[in-house]
Amino acid sequence: MEVHVYYEGDDDPKKCTARRLERFDETVLHRQMKAVPYGVVLNPHAERALSPADREAALDTLVALDCSWESAEEAAFSMPGEHRALPFLVAANPVNFGRPFKLTTAEAIAAGLWILGEPDHAESVLEPFRWGETFLEMNAEPLRRYAACEDSTEVVAVQDEYLAEE
Repeated sequence: MEVHVYYEGDDDPKKCTARRLERFDETVLHRQMKAVPYGVVLNPHAERALSPADREAALDTLVALDCSWESAEEAAFSMPGEHRALPFLVAANPVNFGRPFKLTTAEAIAAGLWILGEPDHAESVLEPFRWGETFLEMNAEPLRRYAACEDSTEVVAVQDEYLAEE
């Protein structure tokens, strides 16, 4: 599956996980906000959760927008494609460690790949990061359960179980 990252340009380049992926993972394609390929767009404001059923809609393309959480507004995600939100997952990156939903671009890409049935690709995306393995360990059970769901409705039901436990 191709992974495309589009830069909004408001992140600190030294802390930007997408830019680090650019240096270490040739499977992640980086572009400025111009021609966006059609696929599944990871969007925290989407109305539907990402599920294995989206694999066909992805057309072998997963799209992430790299931007600061401060500017992650709905308007920033006005690009073509099937917009999907990631379900409940906990960040392992040093800035947002332990905070639900506050994932880096690299964590979001890896989670999306895992849910869409590409766990090996997800692991390779996180390989350049000291905390990458920790992210997968912390979220092993939910990722496994989300990847086993049929559709978005089931993913939301599993997510609701985790949120009820919090």
